[in-house]
Amino acid sequence: MFTFRKKYPFGDYISYSSETFTPKEVKNLWRKHDCVGRYKRNLVMRIDDFVKPTKTNVLCSNWRKWKEPIVWFQNTTNAVASQFFLKNVHPEMRNVSEDLFGKPDLLESRPNVFGELMRILISPSEGVEEAVNWVLGGGPDPDITVHMRMLMNSPVRAVQAALNCIRKAMDKLPQMRGPRVVLVSDTPSFVRSTSTNIAEFAEVLHFDYKLFKGNISSNYKSAKDLDFRAKDWGPAPRWVAFVDFFLASRAKYAVVSGAHRRVGTTYAQLIAALAGANSLEENFNGSSFSFLSSFQSNLLTDGLRLQVGWGHVWNRYAGPLSCPNQPNQCAYTPVLPPAWWDGLWQSPIARDVRKLDLFGIKLSGLGTVDENHLQTFCNSRKTVVKTVTLV
Repeated sequence: MFTFRKKYPFGDYISYSSETFTPKEVKNLWRKHDCVGRYKRNLVMRIDDFVKPTKTNVLCSNWRKWKEPIVWFQNTTNAVASQFFLKNVHPEMRNVSEDLFGKPDLLESRPNVFGELMRILISPSEGVEEAVNWVLGGGPDPDITVHMRMLMNSPVRAVQAALNCIRKAMDKLPQMRGPRVVLVSDTPSFVRSTSTNIAEFAEVLHFDYKLFKGNISSNYKSAKDLDFRAKDWGPAPRWVAFVDFFLASRAKYAVVSGAHRRVGTTYAQLIAALAGANSLEENFNGSSFSFLSSFQSNLLTDGLRLQVGWGHVWNRYAGPLSCPNQPNQCAYTPVLPPAWWDGLWQSPIARDVRKLDLFGIKLSGLGTVDENHLQTFCNSRKTVVKTVTLV
């Protein structure tokens, strides 16, 4: 793994394995071993910018034949971009992509790619680990995590739907008394009200940063600093999100994602992915891990039309095939969100049809891709090559 900054991102909160390198470290190694003199090879990085459809080669080029030792696939901020290789016009690229991500029309075949990568490459920093252990209080890891992005709202219907989903997750647990449930939310009032309900049948764990006196809490920002995007992210300091993340990803059996509006955010996906990878490694009592999405009925009035975020796990079901006026749902959710519309009941929204058209993809209302149109598009475009020589 190669990180494209002078130092590791979020290095105060995340520890990286020895398998990772910063650009500075790679350049030093390149010079130390005299790669330019011995092998006549400069350290060249090729940059492919995913968010610029006219310049990216994600669909039209065979990356396996590129000569540059480093490729920066730029602006890939969720699980979707790398899965574009599944529709690459070169069979060799499609085949290796299916080996990595599974077949796009078979959700059950999709491996936990990003969860396994995170399990190997990252871990909490010492300060974050201290905070996680403080919450656990010397007890065992949590059984279930509940993540609710409520945007400063606390609707009763969302609470009831989440409680039903927690009980569904508990049905698959081995026989135990008082399972431990981690509750993570951007909305303090929601945490307070929901904790009381969950406490009737489970032990509730929640990181209250105001009570924590560990070393990392010295990073506490002033109230003025915390106003930045507080409605989106909540009033807590940003470092709290890392404690919540590593605490939540310790869940042994299930992660439940709910929301005021859009369910299965990137943050919730990453929690579930890492928890699933950890669970598989530990193999807790042979039980399978579940990622569940909690939908209250008002989110389903128009089907999944509100689930429109490009990287959100239910976006590919937001089109006209989604069923309206459904009751509360607790849906099993893939830990690797689909990037295409090949599966059953998947259909695109109009905005995504227009967006894909810029990449040369002619997408039907049912989500099928016109491969001949894509091939013609690729044949007609000029390959864009952008490189930077580092050494």
